[in-house]
Amino acid sequence: MIRKYINKDRHQVIELLRQNTPKYFASSEETDFENYLKNEVEDYFVYEQHSQIIGAGGINYFPTKKTARISWDMIHPNYHGKGIGKALTLYRINHLLENQNIEFIVVRTTQLAFQFYEKLGFKLIRIEKDFWAENFDLYEMKMPNKVDISE
Repeated sequence: MIRKYINKDRHQVIELLRQNTPKYFASSEETDFENYLKNEVEDYFVYEQHSQIIGAGGINYFPTKKTARISWDMIHPNYHGKGIGKALTLYRINHLLENQNIEFIVVRTTQLAFQFYEKLGFKLIRIEKDFWAENFDLYEMKMPNKVDISE
């Protein structure tokens, strides 16, 4: 089940980040993520199974640029490769189709996950070495917000 994030999910979602550190996130990113959860969440969703959160991901909006950004995606390591990340990402993409003011969807990821987004139709627009932390490069990707994407 995919549902909106609520404050009581905070501990489980931070634990998801820790379970994906250092493979997919630098340890220095935890403070940024905690700040995001406290101050920057606009739309954030969790993937819950048997009362356990096994995935999470958000959307942030930039109305003057007519853009939304997919943000802070993470899946419990035991569920990688099982379609949870794809379902959660498609859920957010389809959620954005309802917003006529959003023309583009952007994702900022790393060299470790950019191919996942590429398979969903995102196109690489920029790479910046060691952006997030040492050996965590920025891969910025973009797609138009106009085509219905389904599983």
